[in-house]
Amino acid sequence: MEVKEQIPVVDYLNKLSSNINYDNHEVAIILAAGHGKRIKSHRSKMLHKIWEVSTVERVYNASRSGIKDINTIIVVGIKAKDVAGVIGKREANVFAYQETQNGTGHAVQVALQKIDAELFDGIVYVLPGDMGLINKETMVKFREDFISSNSDMMVLTGLFEGNPEDNSYGRIVRVKAVDENGMPSGEDEGKVIEIIEHKDILSISEGKPYRVKFGGKFYTFTQKELIENPEFNSGVYAFKYKHLVELIDKISSNNAQNEIYITDLIALFNQHNYTVQAVSPAEQYVVMGFNNKSVLKEMEEVARHKVYAELKDIIEIDDPDDFFIHESVIEYILKMDKKNIPLDIKIGRGVYIGEGVKLNYNIELKKNVFVSGNVHFGKNIVVWQNVHLSSFPHQTFTIGDNVEILGGDIIKGNIVIGEGSKIESSVNMTGSDEYPLRIGKNVLIKGTSYIFGSIIEDEIQIEHSVIIKKRVDKIVKRDGSTQPIRFYLPMPGGIDAIEDL
Repeated sequence: MEVKEQIPVVDYLNKLSSNINYDNHEVAIILAAGHGKRIKSHRSKMLHKIWEVSTVERVYNASRSGIKDINTIIVVGIKAKDVAGVIGKREANVFAYQETQNGTGHAVQVALQKIDAELFDGIVYVLPGDMGLINKETMVKFREDFISSNSDMMVLTGLFEGNPEDNSYGRIVRVKAVDENGMPSGEDEGKVIEIIEHKDILSISEGKPYRVKFGGKFYTFTQKELIENPEFNSGVYAFKYKHLVELIDKISSNNAQNEIYITDLIALFNQHNYTVQAVSPAEQYVVMGFNNKSVLKEMEEVARHKVYAELKDIIEIDDPDDFFIHESVIEYILKMDKKNIPLDIKIGRGVYIGEGVKLNYNIELKKNVFVSGNVHFGKNIVVWQNVHLSSFPHQTFTIGDNVEILGGDIIKGNIVIGEGSKIESSVNMTGSDEYPLRIGKNVLIKGTSYIFGSIIEDEIQIEHSVIIKKRVDKIVKRDGSTQPIRFYLPMPGGIDAIEDL
């Protein structure tokens, strides 16, 4: 049993929480309390991954990278310890516990209890924890739009790009240019009146327009207008803190679900003559959230295509739909590219390149190669199909220049392979912390060989051998050739437990 399971939830969250930094005048509240029943998984919805990073962590990273010096409050509930454990203890980050999931508005109420109203007066952003494609650029622009608009509340909206009949999202209803009497709406034009749910649109009579009052004027919308309105609510908001805390506790739970919804703040802000505006991001995919596995898969595909578009003219990727390169490796590739030296990196179909890997010039990883951990490549290296190369986080695996590793090899751990060496097929090699593996220069290892925790000197050939915790010295014969190692096997263990049938 893990230690975290033995600690009460609130104590565990307090242990991981830091203090709000009141020198920072912005706070992002990330809503990560729900489980997501439709995802049909024992794992929290927020811990499902897009491009190998959980959605809640992606939202956290977008907030932190997009808005400098921001506090974060992550609201957790179901699977609270699991979600909090993924984020861990971070500076100016607090966890708030929503023990009973009573709606998005209630989650914000719970989060705001973590802020001392006497010490804070700034901007509060609210983001769903499942919006795993939101990025730094979106947060930067959303913040700029909110500040420049001088509005009191802002909604980040999406624009539905499919058939309007298939759009089941709530629509953003804005003030028209003129009211129902044809009078100009003036400075109210474009302000958000409300969000009307899809089911409520369908209940509107086709012959009777939908009529709503705003700023002392009435505006009418036909059912057709509302259905064809592509603008929908993404669930991302910005608020002036003083207005948010003034009104957050006035949200009613008088609805079919008896829950407190953050969308009801729009009506409350309008009633108090506070301005509500809406903006849409430059790239529509950033507002995608998911409730089921199929949409999560679509989001993964979006992430992959984005990575491919970023790298396709820098390195060669055989199959745009079947590869993985960790974001830290992508950053490393982009930095290499800025040196204006051709990289000549080729990535075969099904290749996986994980966190910690450092590529180099003229590298070819053929089909289904798996590389993860602190694997550092030299130059001019070919790794053939189905090879596994990895190390634990605290280890380093270094491959020298001009090395070739043939198909199906498994090489793991604390290892150095010297330049010019060749590891042929069916070889398994491991180096541990206590017994690192050191392969010299121009070494050839072939046949069905296994090598663990040994030191192999330069220019040695090893064939069909099992070498465990040995030093293999270079012995030069009279003719000038190096003594090869063939068919070396250690004494068997447990031989007395084996008998003939």
